[in-house]
Amino acid sequence: MSYKIIGKYIKEINFNIPNPKTFFLLSKEIESYKINIDIKSNQIKKNIVEVLTSLNLNPIKNSDDSINTRIVFSTIIELSDKTIEKNEVEKIILIKVPSQIYKELRQIFVSLFEYSGFKDIKINENVDFEKLYNMRKIQ
Repeated sequence: MSYKIIGKYIKEINFNIPNPKTFFLLSKEIESYKINIDIKSNQIKKNIVEVLTSLNLNPIKNSDDSINTRIVFSTIIELSDKTIEKNEVEKIILIKVPSQIYKELRQIFVSLFEYSGFKDIKINENVDFEKLYNMRKIQ
C-alpha cells in the first residue's frame, strides 16, 4: 500500500432544520432530496495529505422550507512512496481513501437523522468511488 491513514475526524458538521413545518414536510418528502458526495484534498506537508470527503443532502427543487445538512470528514494520509505518480495519488485521494472511510462517514450522517426522528432515511450503504472517478474522467 502506498499510503496509510494517520488520522481522521469530523471537520465540519451542519444539521439545520429551520422550523417545525420543515420537519413535518421532510418526513413526507424525504425522497425529494438527493445525496451529494464531494472530495477535495489539501497538501499539508511533502508526504502528508488531508482528504476531505463531504456528504450533503440537498432538495431537488429549491424551497425556503428545506433542511441544510452537510458533514465534512477529514482523513489525513501519509504517502509512503516519494516517487508515486500523480495519477496514482489522484486515485488514492478520489477512490481508495473515500472507499475506506465511507462506511463510518455514512453511519455518522444517518445517526444525525435517526436522532432527529427520521428513521427511514435511505443513504446508499456502498458507493462505487471508482465508477464516480471514471465518470469524472469522461466529462
